[in-house]
Amino acid sequence: MSWSKPTGIFDRDVEWSELSRFVADERAGATLGVVSGRRRQGKTLLLYELARVTEGFYFGATEATGTESLRRLGEAIGRHTEAPGPVHLPDWAAAVDALLALGRDRPVTVAIDEFPYLVGAVRDLPSVIQHALTPGRPERTQSRTRLLLCGSAMSFMGGLLAGSAPLRGRAGLELPVQPLNYRAAAQFWGLSDPTLAVQVFAIVGGTPAYRREYVQDDAPTGPADFDDWVVRAVLNPARPLFREARYLLAEDPDLRDTSLYHSVLAAVAEGNATRGGIAGFIGRKSTDLQHPLTVLEDAGLLVREPDPLRSGRSRYRIAEPLVTFYQAVMRPAWTALEQRRGADVWRRSQRRYLSAVLGPSFEEMVRQWTLLFADPESVGGVVAEATAATLTDPATRTSHELDLVAFGEPPLGDGPRPLLAIGEAKWGRLIGRAELERLERVRNVLRGRPGIDAAGTRLLLASAEGFTDDLRATAARRDDLVLVDPRRLYEGD
Repeated sequence: MSWSKPTGIFDRDVEWSELSRFVADERAGATLGVVSGRRRQGKTLLLYELARVTEGFYFGATEATGTESLRRLGEAIGRHTEAPGPVHLPDWAAAVDALLALGRDRPVTVAIDEFPYLVGAVRDLPSVIQHALTPGRPERTQSRTRLLLCGSAMSFMGGLLAGSAPLRGRAGLELPVQPLNYRAAAQFWGLSDPTLAVQVFAIVGGTPAYRREYVQDDAPTGPADFDDWVVRAVLNPARPLFREARYLLAEDPDLRDTSLYHSVLAAVAEGNATRGGIAGFIGRKSTDLQHPLTVLEDAGLLVREPDPLRSGRSRYRIAEPLVTFYQAVMRPAWTALEQRRGADVWRRSQRRYLSAVLGPSFEEMVRQWTLLFADPESVGGVVAEATAATLTDPATRTSHELDLVAFGEPPLGDGPRPLLAIGEAKWGRLIGRAELERLERVRNVLRGRPGIDAAGTRLLLASAEGFTDDLRATAARRDDLVLVDPRRLYEGD
């Protein structure tokens, strides 16, 4: 059995399909699923609507003592089963068995939202659930409860099924709810102008709640309205979006030394993508950063990407665009912004916005284009990995920064990896012959590098400003040259 996705849920077709499949399973035996993702991605709406359309049970936990939460859960089960009053639950083992009992007659959705709140008050709750789901236990085998645990504390949820955690091996579904990709975000915000869509995405990314709850559907009406929109919707102390980046750090229980984490994020926002660069920016030893970097990764705020051209080296980037915008534009001018001088701050911050926010965001969108939307005919094959990289030319001892290296699927055996494309992406610069010749030189170096098959590597140039007539004419004659502008980024392949 399947259920149509409610009209109030935008996109999320894959997530709805996976959840529907999980809860419709007719087989005997209770099953467990885990749903995770940063706050404001629409997880609660997904689970609430899933419970509603399947006539299941939804319970949203709150920050409360274990005793109060147990009482609230008993009241909720009583209402769901239409019992004369609240169901008495003497302890959490009985509570979990009561949830399993809801599925005695048919598959029943049981969604427990904000699960980390419950574990914060009842530390052994994962172990209690582990015991309840013991194979062969009658309460499990005679139940078809489809138990979904959901949470936004990424470090906690990431460890729920990992290593020696009690629930390791118990889950039949592990579903991350990611932000909308840049094309879906443009549709969600109602933006048809691709250049404007890039500018908006560079600030608010693909978090659905930022349009609905945080700015009350206030979207830029067009390119001419963008600057005014930033001032009234993002730099306005009266709007919830104004403090959101700060709250993202405060919400995760593992982010205790917020000053250090803000400094690390500020370093990355300033363009310090390596551990050494971050250490130099904040005045710490590189060896001292292992813990804060790991914590920020586990919290879903930082992404570590190994450099495919430099063994053992990695680059860091901020996963949430709003955090980058806050660190680059808002944090340095926080006092002025609180004094409602947003328009002045925005005028003074244009250079920082372009270099630290818009440019890097455009580069990442180009990488996502090659992964998600580019036709294999355009980039020479199916892209399996797209990232930035640094190439060192051993002959000249010079380094070349590449905004894009796109590898194909690894070959069977020990053959070289196919390098499908290398590229450069510049937001505010007209691209011409000089950029093409640089990529050609880099490709020649890569063709002599062991472990890489660069024989058919395409050259990709991306720009919002445009391309010279000479470069466009060259691209029309060459199959190995790909030009990407904002229109192609959003509409083409």
